[in-house]
Amino acid sequence: MGKRYYCDFCDRSFPDNLPGRKKHLQGVQHQRVRKLHYDQFRDAAAILADEAVKKPCKKFQRTGECDYGDNCRFSHMTPDKLSALQEQAEADKRPKLEDRVPTLADWLSKRAQRDQSSRGHTDSSNQNQSAENIPAHVEYSLPPGFPPLHELPPSLHPPPPGGWPDHHPSVEWG
Repeated sequence: MGKRYYCDFCDRSFPDNLPGRKKHLQGVQHQRVRKLHYDQFRDAAAILADEAVKKPCKKFQRTGECDYGDNCRFSHMTPDKLSALQEQAEADKRPKLEDRVPTLADWLSKRAQRDQSSRGHTDSSNQNQSAENIPAHVEYSLPPGFPPLHELPPSLHPPPPGGWPDHHPSVEWG
């Protein structure tokens, strides 16, 4: 018995030879199931662009069902669904607050405030702002998938609670 190829999309296996694989990959059932699988991951803007071009399906409008289902070349979207999809596409375009990457200017201004507050040359309002930005005690946690702390090399250990000492003559990096 020869080797067999298993297709994850179709949940079936067939002889692993060039003509058999080519016939399967060009088959209607495989292409339909593959398209359905990848359509799950499309974003709202791409779906909206495709649906806006299509004409409404008359059979779906009359009966609420279509024999072709997801493979229909006409649109099954109601105006309400289209407007909801439009809103979702616009929401996806807007940057989220937690995804916003701080700019260099923001980082430099926070650093300058921190440096000034550590020297004691700031007024009380500036000092209060910098104290809000700098947490008193930073809690470190390892990313998921990392080995336990005792198995990590020293370069991957989190800093000690008081911070690193300024000078370690006995430690050599290399």
